[in-house]
Amino acid sequence: MKEQLALLPRYLAAHLGLTLVALALGVAVSVPLGVLVTRSRRLEGPVLGVASVVQTIPSLALLAFMVPVLAALGARSIGYLPALIGLFLYSLLPVLRNTVAGLSGIDPAVIEAARGVGMTPREQLRRVELPLALPVIVAGVRTAAVLTVGTATLSTPVGAPSLGDYIFSGLQTRNTTAVLVGCVASAGLALVLDGLVRGLLAGVTRRSRRLVLLCLGGFAGLAVFAATPVVRALLARDQASITVGAKTFTEQYILAGIVAGRIERVAGVPARTLGSLGSTVAFDALRNGEIDVYVDYSGTLWANVLRRSTESADRASVLATVERELLDRYDVHVAAALGFENTYALAMRRAEAERLGIRRISDLGGRARSLRVGGDYEIFQRPEWRAIERVYGLAFGEARSMDPSLLYEALRAEQVDVITAFSTDGRIIADDLVLLEDDRRAIPPYDALVLVSARLARTRPEVLEALRGLSGTIDAKKMRQMNAAVDEKKGSPAAVAARFLDELRR
Repeated sequence: MKEQLALLPRYLAAHLGLTLVALALGVAVSVPLGVLVTRSRRLEGPVLGVASVVQTIPSLALLAFMVPVLAALGARSIGYLPALIGLFLYSLLPVLRNTVAGLSGIDPAVIEAARGVGMTPREQLRRVELPLALPVIVAGVRTAAVLTVGTATLSTPVGAPSLGDYIFSGLQTRNTTAVLVGCVASAGLALVLDGLVRGLLAGVTRRSRRLVLLCLGGFAGLAVFAATPVVRALLARDQASITVGAKTFTEQYILAGIVAGRIERVAGVPARTLGSLGSTVAFDALRNGEIDVYVDYSGTLWANVLRRSTESADRASVLATVERELLDRYDVHVAAALGFENTYALAMRRAEAERLGIRRISDLGGRARSLRVGGDYEIFQRPEWRAIERVYGLAFGEARSMDPSLLYEALRAEQVDVITAFSTDGRIIADDLVLLEDDRRAIPPYDALVLVSARLARTRPEVLEALRGLSGTIDAKKMRQMNAAVDEKKGSPAAVAARFLDELRR
């Protein structure tokens, strides 16, 4: 708990900053747009329709969609900007709809009276309509505030730090304390913002200057707190650090810690980790120079970046081709092959596999139709899975996508019969699972590779040299042990990484 609370100020400030800016922009756009709609009823259908469509798009999909769009426009495609745009779009509908409803619900006799005393349309809006509609509009702002706080937790996969870092990393490492801290902090922040907005309305309604100033002071205090990471970053801008990316599973958090620690210990350069990035987000961020280093796998690069066939792919030739073509096509350098493979594999409960006589993927055969398979979010859309289906002629009775951290729970609870596992996952041994042999070589090799951006390779050769020293230092057994130290023994990825670096130095 102490370790998690130490991270709270940073994550809370980042989360709050995103929420306040997105909410302020949403209100600044929605209220005038709502006024415009009430003045021209022909706009009501199209405007509210577009806002409603945006609201129906899954929030994580909307945030992820911002990444390629911004990259195509030449803007920063990960981090603060895509998260801010996504949250801004999500905040529009509640405020917009309530503004239209509040203004439309005013008694026509009141409007007519305002005109009768000679008010101009602008005076009528400012002195009559908006004050009367204010409670309804503020109700929309309160709804938007709560929604924005909750949605901001999903900004982590696009590289924007938030309270979602607790939740994503906690789910992957089975750290319920981290998940609990993230959820409680997010809920608390939503309640605080809702209370301040409600108090501000009460102050205005009662004409209580003290209450208005108190609530405005609360917002100002939150804004100052949210700005502290930005100020700190500006003050430390001369101490440029290396950004090490990580995807959304335990092994990646550990390897990011090892890479960052190696850079600091050997090259003497500050390094920070940016975790829980989506797979394609990480590679695109490296190409664009928005992160400097991360660990990826040769099979992922072979199938999803280079678009090569996964069938009968030879390990040595895959490694050589990936290294050469990443440099030629994308100016991305392979600094080191760490020495182990973490390949996709199909896993079953040992008792079930023995009962059915299944040792190899080909043994599944016609049995697949009576079995349920579970996989992570992306596997069923990847070329590797299509190759497995094609090579082995498999058609499972049911395919269920879920968070990777829940796959083993689902298998233990007999909710699925087969899962797509990672071969170095420590839970394979802990749960006594059987990895089915890929006897027809449909799955490509997955050597763990340290990838370095062109900018870093060009400007920091000492960092590149330090990372080359990691070549061949981790075998599959060691990686499995480190994963188990986090997943089963509840150690932190940072502590496990530090222990490895200490051992490496001896």
